[in-house]
Amino acid sequence: MRPTTPDTVLQQTFGHRGFRGLQAGVIDRLLAGGHAMVLAPTGSGKSLGYQVPALMLPGVTVVLSPLIALMQDQVVALRERGVAATFLNSSLGKAEREKREAGLAAGAFRLLYVTPERFRKPAFREALAKVEVSLLAVDEAHCVSAWGHDFRPDYSRVGEIRAAVGSPTTVALTATATPDVQADIARQLGLTIGEGPDQLRVFHEGVARPNLSLDVRSVYGDDEKRAAMQTRARDAGGPAVVYFTLIQTLRRFSESLRGERVPHVCYHGDLDARQRRSVQDAFMNDEPGAALVLATNAFGMGIDKPDIRAVVHAELPGSLEAYAQEIGRAGRDGQPSTCTLLYDEADLAIQMRFLEWAHPDAEFYERLHHHLEHDAERIAAEGLDWLREKLHAKQGRHDRRLDTALGLLERHGTLAPDADWRDPDHPHLPLAGDLAPALRNADRLAEQLKRAQRRLYALVQYTQHGGDRAVFLNEYFHGRTPSALG
Repeated sequence: MRPTTPDTVLQQTFGHRGFRGLQAGVIDRLLAGGHAMVLAPTGSGKSLGYQVPALMLPGVTVVLSPLIALMQDQVVALRERGVAATFLNSSLGKAEREKREAGLAAGAFRLLYVTPERFRKPAFREALAKVEVSLLAVDEAHCVSAWGHDFRPDYSRVGEIRAAVGSPTTVALTATATPDVQADIARQLGLTIGEGPDQLRVFHEGVARPNLSLDVRSVYGDDEKRAAMQTRARDAGGPAVVYFTLIQTLRRFSESLRGERVPHVCYHGDLDARQRRSVQDAFMNDEPGAALVLATNAFGMGIDKPDIRAVVHAELPGSLEAYAQEIGRAGRDGQPSTCTLLYDEADLAIQMRFLEWAHPDAEFYERLHHHLEHDAERIAAEGLDWLREKLHAKQGRHDRRLDTALGLLERHGTLAPDADWRDPDHPHLPLAGDLAPALRNADRLAEQLKRAQRRLYALVQYTQHGGDRAVFLNEYFHGRTPSALG
């Protein structure tokens, strides 16, 4: 027998006495069949907004999640509370995957966590078609938007996914989305923003939690950065994360800390999966020497450690959206925590170059398509390094235009469905047709780059703001221009 009220579910399943913030309003909206978009700080309990209705509605709630580790942690926590939840992703072996798909088809689960990519698999779609999907939850919904700061190609198919499961009641959740991104998320879902029963109602709680102390310190060069970083980490009074943009800078700072015998661990994309998991586990479990983590932005999603007392940005992040996501990992237990951005103007040039690399122009796509069409055998024989050299010339090892462009060719159907470009030594890149019109449109591509540059400029304005920085963040995500904030 299903619980009759949200309060009953909250108390009996989740052990909480009362709802916080926007939770009750979101739950009431979803139980009435209305759609919702929830914008609230990281760690504020957005997940309860769909988990409570999932236990009251018939059928299954499907949760689209971008990160395997994140969905695994959520499912483990739900199972510990007696909730019939599971996940399906590439981490499972064939036998276990087939077992879970059979359970899904038999109606054994109330919540199902999947990545959008899973909908490419016929066996999964067949199993899901045998049950009623009452609710679709899109986690990290900014990934849906072409303007979002964490764009992921398969998230752009969320409208097709929603239609495929019967266009159920839908909730989109994110900590960071400007009005432009909110509108794009709604469009991708096939909805419009509004208060009506068939519209996507926005619940906005702001992005900065009151227990976070937001600070910016201007620095010049590595020595000043290093001193400020060590001071903030030492005075944190608990676990601390220091974010870097470049792995080479992270390594340089790590060597300096080792020379001074400051215990710490490092987390970045050059480590293999086993090493990254080891560092993450050491940090999460408060192992000796792991209270301080030097990390790139690869560290964060899925890190639900409540007592992080300090987040320091040793280099400028790429946008206010990325910054807000990362500081949201501090102080999830509600206790005071510090968030310090160390601003060196030299970092701005690095981020400007990164933005150019993340937004290839129409001419780049034309050249890439030409090589894929005429040099397929050479690419297959010599790998992506050969292709990268042809396209990038001497632009530098951090130039990621090829990776970005291949992902978008895949998203727009220019690459065949069986393409596999993630193996750099033996890529399989068959074309499905001509270059998509969207990737030939020079004006559209230029506008995307300008939008990204404006987001970076808003971050620079944040560093120069003399007033309450929490107010600045909340106003920015409500769509008020930074120049209006003084």
